[in-house]
Amino acid sequence: MVRGLDALSTVADYQFGAGAGAALFDGTVEVRRTGSGRPQQVLVDGERVVSYGTDGRFTLGAAGGRRLQRALDPPAYRVVVGDDSEPFVRDGRNVFAKFVRTVDPAVRPGDEVLVEHHDGALLAVGRAELSAAAMGDFESGVAVSVREGVPDER
Repeated sequence: MVRGLDALSTVADYQFGAGAGAALFDGTVEVRRTGSGRPQQVLVDGERVVSYGTDGRFTLGAAGGRRLQRALDPPAYRVVVGDDSEPFVRDGRNVFAKFVRTVDPAVRPGDEVLVEHHDGALLAVGRAELSAAAMGDFESGVAVSVREGVPDER
C-alpha cells in the first residue's frame, strides 16, 4: 500500500515521467485517505491536484494539470485542439477525434492527458480513449473523455 508522500511522488514520476512528483506535490500537501488508510485525494495548497485510484494510478484535477503543464516539456501527455473545440472543452465536454490537431505520439488509451488549445492554454484534463495514432486517423469518436474543464483565465 502506498503510504507517504515519497511513495506518491514515485508513482507520479512513473506515470508521467521524471519530475512529475516534485511538480505535483510542491507546497502544503494534504492526503485524504479512505477508512482503510489508502490515499484517495491529494490536495496541495488547498486545491485537488490528483485522486489516487484503486488501480494505483492517478487521475488529474485541473490544478494538477496546470502543474504538469508547467513541468513537462511538450508534447508530453498533451492533446491539442483548435478554436472550434475550445469553449466546449473548457465547459467539460469531451474531445472528438476529428478536432484533434496534434497529440503526443506516446499517448495510449487510458492515459491521463492535458487538453491544450493550439496557443498553449490548458483547456481540460481527462483520459485518452484512443491511441495517438487513432486520434489522428479517426474522423469520429471520442478521443479524450474530459474529467474537468479549466476556465479561461486570460
